[in-house]
Amino acid sequence: MTGVWAPRPSQGPHKLRECLPMCVILRDRLKYALTGKECQQICMERCVKVDGKVRTDPNYPAGFMDVIELEKANDRFRLLFDIKGRYVLHRVDREEAQYKLCRVNKVFVGPNKVPCIVTHDGRTIRYPDPDVKVNDSVKVSIATGKMSDIYSFDLGALVMITKGHNCGRVGTLMHIEKHEGSFAIVTIKDSKGNAFATRLGNMFVIGSGQKPSVTLPKGRGIKKTILEERGEAEAAGRL
Repeated sequence: MTGVWAPRPSQGPHKLRECLPMCVILRDRLKYALTGKECQQICMERCVKVDGKVRTDPNYPAGFMDVIELEKANDRFRLLFDIKGRYVLHRVDREEAQYKLCRVNKVFVGPNKVPCIVTHDGRTIRYPDPDVKVNDSVKVSIATGKMSDIYSFDLGALVMITKGHNCGRVGTLMHIEKHEGSFAIVTIKDSKGNAFATRLGNMFVIGSGQKPSVTLPKGRGIKKTILEERGEAEAAGRL
């Protein structure tokens, strides 16, 4: 899908280059439709929910951590990254589809001295927990929009990379290097002991310790070398 035929995402909570339009999810990923017209019909029949709200726009942008629900098919998916940095629709159960993680992008005091936070998916949450800081992640209930748990951005936090060459990798935060007037660099080590560095803005806290608070897609965020991938493919071929 290139050029004028590629569906352009509508304006929404995620950036143009950081989302998948509903049309691509239904037709090209889930194979529920064969044409764009069929995607439009599925949406207009109010079959698609994103984060608990019915979306009738076939180009509605779904982004990282969004929960897509198709009640008629009894399917629920969370949009995450695989280890190659591609969007993957990770199937979740009914219980896990009740919440999502949101990264805190901004903390401020609004009109009438009301404390607020703004998350990566465009939500403004009023009266948050006073301990919430920028770069933390909060667990948000999809039904009520209220936050419950806080996953602090501290050394030892479990993080997922959402941009850059290491996109999709998961590891433990080991070190934060601050550079005045430039980008802060974080060092992360995955569960196999491989260390890598990225910008602070590219990471997303998904849990504390070794346990992520959302289930991870196949590969569990551990990047393999080309030789490891080839060895696995050969072993699978022999079976």
